[in-house]
Amino acid sequence: MAGNSQDKTDFDVIVIGGGPGGYVAAIRAGQLGLRTACVEADKLGGVCLNVGCIPTKALLSSALLVNELKKAEGHGISFDGVKVDLGPAQARSRKVASRLSNGVGFLLKKNKVEHIEGYGRLLGGGAVEVENDGEKRTITAKDIIIATGSRPRSLPFLEIDEERIWSSTGALFQDKAPASLVVVGAGAVGVEFADIYNAYGTKVTLIEALDRILPLEDKDSSRTVAQSFKKRKMDIFTSARVESTVAREDRVTISFTDKRGKAHTLDVDYVLSAVGRIPNTEDIGAEAAGVKLTERGGFVAVDETMRTNVPGVWAVGDCAGEQLLAHKGMHEGVVAAEHIAGVGHHTVDYGNVPNCTYCHPEVASVGLTEEQAREKGLDIDVGKFPWAGNGRALAGGDSTGFVKVIRDKRYSEVVGAHIVGPHATELIAEFVMARHLESTVEEIDLAMHPHPTLSEAVAEGALGALGRALHI
Repeated sequence: MAGNSQDKTDFDVIVIGGGPGGYVAAIRAGQLGLRTACVEADKLGGVCLNVGCIPTKALLSSALLVNELKKAEGHGISFDGVKVDLGPAQARSRKVASRLSNGVGFLLKKNKVEHIEGYGRLLGGGAVEVENDGEKRTITAKDIIIATGSRPRSLPFLEIDEERIWSSTGALFQDKAPASLVVVGAGAVGVEFADIYNAYGTKVTLIEALDRILPLEDKDSSRTVAQSFKKRKMDIFTSARVESTVAREDRVTISFTDKRGKAHTLDVDYVLSAVGRIPNTEDIGAEAAGVKLTERGGFVAVDETMRTNVPGVWAVGDCAGEQLLAHKGMHEGVVAAEHIAGVGHHTVDYGNVPNCTYCHPEVASVGLTEEQAREKGLDIDVGKFPWAGNGRALAGGDSTGFVKVIRDKRYSEVVGAHIVGPHATELIAEFVMARHLESTVEEIDLAMHPHPTLSEAVAEGALGALGRALHI
């Protein structure tokens, strides 16, 4: 076990941060019999449970229901004077987040992890200073895991104030849908909030600096979502550059140029900044402890087992870089805890981390995009199966999108998979497992899929990559 030279410490492991990476690391360390403490200044669960993944998905579920109600007549259901109100949906999302946050506390207790409230800083030599309400105490451990997470990025021309210019956190705590909203940044966060507010009647405009929305996804996926959003009367500007934002008491003026260089000025109720996140590493005692940060981005530098350059200090989650995703951080937490306990036999496969966007239609992917595969010089076949050919999707009234499989001809392995459409974020797990087990597309087809289900499209996509899909 890595550690300092102290014969006796307060704990075997101290985890600084109680978000997905941190609390999972603490739980796994507790399961392995290590005396563990989890230091958290705010609510357990971090950004994800409290102001990120979970409450956002609760709101997206409400938004989907709102949009389904608009098509209720097709099911023989009619309403008189239907009204939609963001307030109750927002309140429900808070209840869901609170329940799960409390659940983390229960899990820590169950695994004999001590939850220490306060802000943790490294002091070096295996010591951590915990500050809570002005009072400070020092605790020690053989090993320390940094899991301090990240926060929304502000830009000089887009300063977040949570009054008129929101971050994702500010957007979550609104109980009334405004008449107009500009979303700057059309990655997963921006697209999800555009979906929510559009459903509740807000006029939404999306502005993205790159050449398409969801720029990290396959171009076909981006194109399909853009088409769907435009049908819902959202305005989308790509390859656009924001010049300035001026917030007043009751409005925001945002100026930008589009891809043709034409200048635009919009007066709207609010602006949501969704231009990325930065790690919380400035005030964690990294310099005092000698922990190296990356020159680009200021992330904690780690090796494949999540070790830093300082013996006995580890880092996981957003603050350690790579994909800023909760599930990635959870896996890193397990890797770090198991290596600390001396039972680590695996690392994180960063090439097999699924991406999920929970707008409607949903988007999910794993591995390479078609463009990336071709840039790498791979000899590939591409299969693309539309939901219009799937009976379960048609029966459910949700047939927008496709399943796309990219096959390397040499070994017939799945080098990339992309899904747009119903339950895409659930179905992508089959491709994650297939890639983990190094399955061929033939093996995906030979594994019998039940009928009629959405999962059949996974097999059809695999067959499509072999040039022999059955239902198109």
